[in-house]
Amino acid sequence: MYSPQRPMPTEAGILQFMEICDSFYPPDAVTASIGQQRQWYDALCARFDRPLPDGMRMRDELVSGTIPIRRYLPADIRTATCLLYLHGGGFVVGSLESHHAICAEIADHAGAELISVDYRLAPEYRWPTQTDDCFSVLGQLLAEGKAVVLIGDSAGGNLAAGLAIRAKADGLSGIAGQILIYPALGGDLVSGSYQEMADAPGLTTADVGYYRSVLQAPSGNPVAEPLASQSVAGLPPAFITVAHFDPLRDDGRNYAARLAQAGVEVWFREEPQMVHAWLRARHMSDGARDGFAAICAAASRFAGTR
Repeated sequence: MYSPQRPMPTEAGILQFMEICDSFYPPDAVTASIGQQRQWYDALCARFDRPLPDGMRMRDELVSGTIPIRRYLPADIRTATCLLYLHGGGFVVGSLESHHAICAEIADHAGAELISVDYRLAPEYRWPTQTDDCFSVLGQLLAEGKAVVLIGDSAGGNLAAGLAIRAKADGLSGIAGQILIYPALGGDLVSGSYQEMADAPGLTTADVGYYRSVLQAPSGNPVAEPLASQSVAGLPPAFITVAHFDPLRDDGRNYAARLAQAGVEVWFREEPQMVHAWLRARHMSDGARDGFAAICAAASRFAGTR
């Protein structure tokens, strides 16, 4: 299935996960129509869905009359801090359903209310629609006096980091932390992990280029490309986790280093056997299980429940 030259992990659980993913979502999926990509992705996500944790309630609402959100309310809420989750999917695929079980489990582990945002997708809506939708939800939570932990994976990690930068620029306070999971932060596509992991399983450098071309965010804008920020001093504390076998790996590495150099409190993890999107493998891979536990611990720490 894979060429001998392709960088590949060896952990059995993640290899099984990759086989399942390929059976639902072909490695060349970005060459298909947007509608087909979404159909494949929805089917893949449904394959890994799980029941809600015991006692958890959820409800769907609209913010500002137009932005769908989903609230997850664990049976045991131990903090007034709210978790705000922004899903991945290259800004092209994903929804409230795609990360449903992931959101529920993080909320349950942290003992905190979690809100997931169904921001509008490209190509129907180009940048900055996605960050604007998420910023509207964040602004409402902060206006209500809530402390907020930003959480996002992949494209959602980009959005979460961008929201922290926007909030700082606007003088908004109340962000207790940011959790960036294999985030896309605006690396150069030609060096480091973009070159070393160009043909990595799950996400290639060419795929990253495709998603950027669809989103059409302006190059060098710090909200769209947090690595382009002139200064990251004063940003909220961060937990950043990356996958070794992922072209986005060095985005997270380099951003963590920038934050640390600027005096921002930062925790960094690199999962040595993981590929992009390993969150879905958390119940079948030892490495993903450990990585997910670290994310939940970070959410608990920022929310004040640990």
